[in-house]
Amino acid sequence: MNKKDINIVLALLLIGLGFYFFKLPKPAEVKPILTFDPLNATYIIDGNPVTLANGRAEVSAAPGSASTVQTMIFGQSMRGDLNNDGAADAALLLVQNSGGSGTFYYIAAALNEGDVAKGTNAILLGDRIAPQTLELRNGQVIVNYAVRKPGEPMTTQPSQGVSKYFNVENGALVEGKPIAGVGERCGGNMQNAPVCITGARCVPSEGSHLPFGDVGGVCAAN
Repeated sequence: MNKKDINIVLALLLIGLGFYFFKLPKPAEVKPILTFDPLNATYIIDGNPVTLANGRAEVSAAPGSASTVQTMIFGQSMRGDLNNDGAADAALLLVQNSGGSGTFYYIAAALNEGDVAKGTNAILLGDRIAPQTLELRNGQVIVNYAVRKPGEPMTTQPSQGVSKYFNVENGALVEGKPIAGVGERCGGNMQNAPVCITGARCVPSEGSHLPFGDVGGVCAAN
């Protein structure tokens, strides 16, 4: 085989290899796995964004300051649908300490948007309170905790029970009245009288002869 023939063979081999690699399937695009994780989300606390990493955040209290502001999740988050979109969201307590004597507790929510946790605004519950329970019921967040009685010093152990109720409205967390489900008590003249869940109305209790406006009734489906 002369030199010319060798060159022809090499050229044909290169062309064949080119077609082979051209026809090889391209590797599939690797898409990131999205996981709803409230411990890794950004929340708005006192107007400032705070991004948690594994449930914690630490930033400088001021430029050039050695003091830091520490934020972390207190206890466990609670899962449930808070904005009526069928996806499981989460409610959680946040505690923040800026290096002083205060330890401030907040309630916040993480909304499930395509398996990504989008944190809401956080609402202050108080300084050095004693959290008790965190519940999700009828699409509402319920926080039970203890505070000090009026006039008691901060050194006193909190002993007065408080329950607060929070709803998600237009992507924001807001304080509201208790929400009652079908068959549960509603209405009345109490300051925090329960209101009925969407799709239900408050009607007088069967057989009751007491004033409906004073004692309320039960929630019935529309």
